[in-house]
Order: sequence, then structure tokens, then C-alpha cells
Amino acid sequence: MIILNKQKEYIEKIKKIIEKNNLNFTYYIETFGCSLNENDSEKFEGIFELSGMRKQNTPDGASLIVFNTCAIRENAEKRLLGRLGAVKKEAINGAIILIGGCMMQQEENIKLVKEKFPFVDLIFGTHTSFRLPENLYNIISGIYEEETKKEKETEANKNNKKRKTYVDILDIDGEIYEGMPVKRGEGSSAYVTIMYGCNNFCTYCIVPYVRGRERSRKPEYILNEIRDLVKEGYTKITLLGQNVNSYKGEGDILDFADLIDEICKIDGLKELSFISPHPKDFTDKIISSIAKNDKVSRNLHYPLQSGSTRILKKMNRKYTKEQYISRAKKIFEKVPNVSLSTDIIVGFPGETEEDFEETLDVVKKIDFDQIFMFIYSPRAGTIAYNMKDEYIPREVQNKRFERLKQLYNKRLDEINEKYVGRIEKVIVEGESKNNENMLEARNKNNKILIFEKYPNWKKGDEVKIKITKNHRWYLKGEKI
Repeated sequence: MIILNKQKEYIEKIKKIIEKNNLNFTYYIETFGCSLNENDSEKFEGIFELSGMRKQNTPDGASLIVFNTCAIRENAEKRLLGRLGAVKKEAINGAIILIGGCMMQQEENIKLVKEKFPFVDLIFGTHTSFRLPENLYNIISGIYEEETKKEKETEANKNNKKRKTYVDILDIDGEIYEGMPVKRGEGSSAYVTIMYGCNNFCTYCIVPYVRGRERSRKPEYILNEIRDLVKEGYTKITLLGQNVNSYKGEGDILDFADLIDEICKIDGLKELSFISPHPKDFTDKIISSIAKNDKVSRNLHYPLQSGSTRILKKMNRKYTKEQYISRAKKIFEKVPNVSLSTDIIVGFPGETEEDFEETLDVVKKIDFDQIFMFIYSPRAGTIAYNMKDEYIPREVQNKRFERLKQLYNKRLDEINEKYVGRIEKVIVEGESKNNENMLEARNKNNKILIFEKYPNWKKGDEVKIKITKNHRWYLKGEKI
């Protein structure tokens, strides 16, 4: 673990350049992928805001454009390439273009960007984001502070001069850096990353190759960050990690269960949730910790991926269908009013009709409140990518996906009925997106609640609602 101090000097240097040149310096960030990427982007925003920049919601006319990338699914890569083409005009007009994140940890993607988009100023990876202030200072100072012996460059020359693409990538696992500034979003919810990387090497997943091996933050830094957030009004905290429940601490907080216990002691914290856990690490101790702490969300993510033990072995998931179901039953038994969400991959290489029926069987046996369904997407660099002779035809994948979707929709209507009549304490998140006269919130099972707006109710208030009706994708409620 390294405490950042030097980076603050570079942030101040950038700020001085902006002030000296009287620049209206704006930035735009576009984030692809998971909540960890969102949390990384919050840190980038913290750097930019302290440097004297202002955020804008579109890339048009921005001084700095940042793409924070994802390598999990092919669609994210295609979107990035399309977005880079769209901002070429901004680059010609002088915008600084940066690309970071998981995609940039792969050599073939770096080569592609450098060849097709030479206007990109900086490519940085997941292990070098802590050097963003230093790299950005080098770029900005090169544009606005370089002087020839004869005269200062004109603004037009600055904007049109050829700039090289800097690459800052580390292939080794990164250190954990504490002290990066963070700009949080509005509302009462905030993300806190507790660990980085993954040791599981699921055969379909690129994460260990682009995020590195597991590294856990020290408990004291996590607890202090959450205490500060609660003081600022962020009362709903989500813990993040590629395999969050394999967290390793120190001293009196040795594991994830101990960490949950300590976080729940923080005054003012109203709700604690976490993503994304692994079924093999859902220990009895963690289940007991969740059960005894009312602040922990009653919606737990419990990713299945496949119901076939044969396919699970090919995926290197390290549990069987029977073990998965047994642990789910224990969670339902030990944790009052719990609900489960899950991930399912349809059409993994070698999946037979019998294998897919095993997946449907698990969905019939376990009441999943939410299922995130994905059609298998080959990712270069993973073990499954080389199972090409076992790829499932797209039309077969699509048909299986539709069958799973239909089963889930039918089950969801049945599952949601259990919420009707319940009285829930919820935190108002704001107006409903579809009706300005209604408010929206989520209960501890992560169900969307829609209810009438009352004059004295506002975002962040904790209110009591009785659920009156099931609308499949949301629940209708009324004031008690």
C-alpha cells in the first residue's frame, strides 16, 4: 500500500497552468462496464475538479475527453471504437483525449488505438491510474507552457500541432494507492472499493488478466472512508470488489464477515450492500454476519452462471449444482426476508440441451428476484476463447435465452406477490422517471417502489411505505 502525496503536487501544477492561461477548461468522462469502473471514474473526476476543471455532460467542445473502458464484453469494445471516431473533430480542435481502464491492459487494443486513432494523447491501464495527475500535467504543460526562443506559439498552432500518444501500462499487479481525490455523485448512495483483482480465473472471464490478482485494502482505510461518507450524507454504501467476499484483512478484522460487522457499527449508516461475491466464498460466517446485521441489504447477489455441474467445471467455477442449491437454501433459512439475484450465461461452449435444462431446473427451484442473463461472448485472452470447436450456434443461443427469459418472467410475477402487503422503510431516491407526481425508492431487496409524492418528502428522507400492488418490474406503494 502506498499513500499518495506527490500526485497532489501535479494537481496543483495543472491548476496553475489553467489559471495562468485563463483557460475555460472543461472535461467529459464516459464510463463503460461495471461499478468498479464507475468508482474509478469518480476518482478521475476528483483529480480534474481539484485541478480547476469543470465537468460537462457531452464531449462537444470539451477541453479534456476521457474514456474509461471495459474488456468484459465485446459490445463495450465496439462502443469505444465508435465513440473515438465521433470525437475526432474535438481532437482536431485541440481537445486532449485519454483512454484508460481494462481494455487498455491488452496489447492488441493498445496497438489498435495507436494505429486507427493517432490523436489519442494518453493510454493508461488499471494499474497506473494513480499516475494520471503526473501524465496529465506532462501533456498539458507540453501544450501550454512550451516556448520557442523567438516567440510563444499562437493558440492556433498549439491546437493543431502534432502530439504523440503516451502509453503508461503495467503488466504486473498494481499496488493499492490510498489518498486519491474522489468526486461522488448526488444522492445518498456511494461506492467504496475494498479490494482489487481476482484469483479465480473463470475460463470465460478476462478480469484476472486486466485487473491482476487479489489485493485487499487495509480495514482502517475502508472504515475511515465510510465514516467520512456518512458524515457527508451518503448513508447507503455499496462495497466493491471483483470477488468481494474473499476479502482479506488484518488484526481484529481478518475477513469479509468481520468487515461487515465493523462497518455496521458506524453511526448514521442506513444500508450496506456489496458486489460481486463468489458462491464458493459465501461462508457460514458471512451468512451469519448478514443475518445479525439489519443494516445489510436483504438482496444478495449469488451468481450461478450455469446450472450444469459439467459446464460449471468447464467454467472453472469451483462448485457443483448441488453445492450451489444447498448454499442458497441455507441463505434463505438463516437470513430473514432475503432475496437473491444472479447471473446466468447462456450458450457457453459445449453446452448441450441437457446442460441448459439443468440451468432451467435451478431457476425453478430457487426464487431469484432478479436474473442478469447473458449470451456467451468470446473474449480473446481467456481459456474459453480457444474452445472454438465447441461454440454454440447463435440461433441456438438465442432460442435458449428466450426460454430462460420467459421462465424468469413467469416466476417473477409469482415471487413479487410476496411483497404485497408488506410495510417497508425506504430512502427516497427522487422523482419517478415516468411520473413527476410520484417518488421512487428501493427497498432492502433492491425492488423499485413507486409511491405518491408528499410535499414534505425529499430525496434522502427515510419514509414508511405499504406495498399495495405488483407491476412485475416495480412495486406500487402508499404512505402509512
